[in-house]
Amino acid sequence: MAENHPKRRAFEFQKKPRRQQEEPRRKRTERQIAADKRRQAERAAEGFKKHSGEKTPERRMAAANGRVRITGLIVDELSRALKVILKFDGPADVLMKLFFKSNPQLGMRDRGLIAEGIYDALRRYGTLRAAMRPVHPDRAPRLAALTVLARQHGIDALSPSSIGSEEGPLKNVLAFDVSKAPAHVQAELPQWLFDLIEAQYPDSQALYAAMKEGAPLDLRVNLLKATREEVLAELAKNGVEAYSTPLSPDGVRLPTKPGLTRWPIYQDGLVDVQDEGSQLIARLLTPRRREMICDFCAGAGGKTLALGALMRSTGSLYAFDVNEKRLAGLAPRMRRAGLSNVHPVAIKSEADPRVRRLANKFDRVLVDAPCTGSGTLRRNPDLKWRLSPEELDRINDIQKRVLESASRLVKKGGRLVYATCSLLKRENQDVVEAFLAEHPGWRLVPVKEVFEQQGIHFEPGQLERFEGYMQLLPHVNNTDGFFAAVLQRDE
Repeated sequence: MAENHPKRRAFEFQKKPRRQQEEPRRKRTERQIAADKRRQAERAAEGFKKHSGEKTPERRMAAANGRVRITGLIVDELSRALKVILKFDGPADVLMKLFFKSNPQLGMRDRGLIAEGIYDALRRYGTLRAAMRPVHPDRAPRLAALTVLARQHGIDALSPSSIGSEEGPLKNVLAFDVSKAPAHVQAELPQWLFDLIEAQYPDSQALYAAMKEGAPLDLRVNLLKATREEVLAELAKNGVEAYSTPLSPDGVRLPTKPGLTRWPIYQDGLVDVQDEGSQLIARLLTPRRREMICDFCAGAGGKTLALGALMRSTGSLYAFDVNEKRLAGLAPRMRRAGLSNVHPVAIKSEADPRVRRLANKFDRVLVDAPCTGSGTLRRNPDLKWRLSPEELDRINDIQKRVLESASRLVKKGGRLVYATCSLLKRENQDVVEAFLAEHPGWRLVPVKEVFEQQGIHFEPGQLERFEGYMQLLPHVNNTDGFFAAVLQRDE
């Protein structure tokens, strides 16, 4: 561990106030990011501006004989939330934050119940919609809320007053025979997306089952400040269940999701939230000290930070992105991580003049391409209902342009990693194979070879089935569905 971060400081596990001197800058960054997201969801969020009229904070659930009891107030609030979120006019996480912000009277337990209910409704929206037909649109949100809560906690957990006149319809919905529904409904997917996945994956049933469940919380240990063993020991000392990720040498997995952002080990930059699959993509780039490296689609900078740590904060690491406000959030994260080699650069497009001026300059380039996000449906279940074949066409065109432009940055003998968080071959192998067909000076480097050079070993057959590529799967690796290809420029 770095000498300028002594253990007694880094591992004070008790919650503490954030540093006051960093507060104004951090708040500005968060406001910029939040404002950008709110604009995307502004129309949908109008439904949250009316308060329910219940102003008194009180417990909405009570334990009786070891059971959760759910009152009409919880049903009412979940119903109001679903009425807006199930229109799919904006990202569910953004709309949910706006809902809770407009309802400050809700306690933590209430928020937990409602959030769980929202995500269950999104993950199982296909069968929920099929079971509720025909239902009048005005009654649908409340019946949906009752159905979700009954599926999660049992119908006996609902108080009679919370069910009211919906007892008959609720029992009919709960009696719905899912096995008689169409295959895409059972898979909880729209027909077009189901058809694409079904054609690709022989083990699709296991994949569908995994995508209906939640995901664990993965952390990446910042090797500039701590070791994985030190972080695991501190978590264990404070009663937090955690264990090493099976593949990433830097990963820690938590089965539960505690309030991480108030922990000193997070505030002091010893850990960052990052799915194990995302950590492995950074490893595939094999960044070295003092190299010139580019994260071409950096976004909020999760992989940028991982690359910077692997470079030991040496060399030059450029973080390009077209979203200036999102990229602005990288600066405080860099400071927290102790990185001084990162250079965020906002570009107008993949053809920006600043990109052209850096042609043939980089040893390594990561292209974390825009994609459908179909590999993240455990975390973002609303995506599958907001996507469309037309959106896939649009994204696919962008992916090809981005890869073409980014490849010009790589010097002879350098490498490029093309990555997505998609399950779809059209966004992954097809894009890479089309690029290689048009660029004979490039070749595919098998990911198994790159991983084994770093002592990372997959179970037999997990990589071989994808013929040189990496395709992580929720039901196989317990990660998001990340894809990656390593490309070498030989001439």
